[in-house]
Amino acid sequence: MADLKKLGNSDLHITPLGVGAWAMGGGGWKFSWGDQDDSDSVGAIRAAIDAGFNWIDTAAVYGLGHSEEVVGEAVKGLSKKPLIFTKCERRWDENRQIFPSLKAESIRKECEDSLRRLGVDVIDLYQIHWPEPDADIEEGWTEMAKLKEEGKVRWIGVSNFNVEQMKRAMKIAPITSLQPPYSLLVRKIEAEVLPFVKANGIGVICYSPMRAGLLTGKMTRDRALKLPENDWRSRDADFQEPKLTRNLQLVDMLRRIGVAHDKEPGEVALAWALNNPGITAAIVGLRKADQVHGTSGAMNFRLTTNEMAQLDGFVKSS
Repeated sequence: MADLKKLGNSDLHITPLGVGAWAMGGGGWKFSWGDQDDSDSVGAIRAAIDAGFNWIDTAAVYGLGHSEEVVGEAVKGLSKKPLIFTKCERRWDENRQIFPSLKAESIRKECEDSLRRLGVDVIDLYQIHWPEPDADIEEGWTEMAKLKEEGKVRWIGVSNFNVEQMKRAMKIAPITSLQPPYSLLVRKIEAEVLPFVKANGIGVICYSPMRAGLLTGKMTRDRALKLPENDWRSRDADFQEPKLTRNLQLVDMLRRIGVAHDKEPGEVALAWALNNPGITAAIVGLRKADQVHGTSGAMNFRLTTNEMAQLDGFVKSS
């Protein structure tokens, strides 16, 4: 069993890895990962729970409500239910067009809808997905604090906020956690964000620690260049040349390091992210049960100082 870590100022104690349910939203919306079988999603969640994961991260916008419904189905009837984290602020209209909203009334409606779709009485961690519109951050965070006071959500956090935006929110109510992107290929938060959250007791759950599947060892050049149009990664520069060749060389290094520890490349990438003391835990996006193997080994796996230096050196020289 992996050691649990306290998330920020909360009473939540979470495993180093949690289930990411973005891809479980399926197809038919702007930031889809492509079509997805719901039974595969349910199987993946339950396999991860069996492997020791104790939390799931989703969002209302993933699949325009569908991911939350799948998560709700997966945890229904479980004797030991995982913690459930979800997000608000990304809404959609009758034409399935996504738009931002941090209006109080909107956030309250989103919370009620998420509770219904998830089939729970309270959301363990409720997060603002994006700080947009920026001018409404104070209104939105005030309503988040009210939802916590009323017991509809246990703790409140933010995602994709910068330091100044977090400072504005903190004048209203404490922030339990921040959810930023962080991986060997995306390290922007190291300079200012991580020192700030550490100084203020804010937990950090990073997303895309395997860079949207690129660092798992399963992504080949041919597959990357032939991603379907309904997969958002087909429009991402890291999956295209000239970056793709260098990124796959990094994967080869992850593979070589992993062989020495009987670990998959993705587990090495996860271990690298978790090695940073500013990171509380990392989200592992899953689509099928067999993907739990190849990620769960990072729960207790630690890289050597030399291995960390090799990886950092490669990235900095790129």
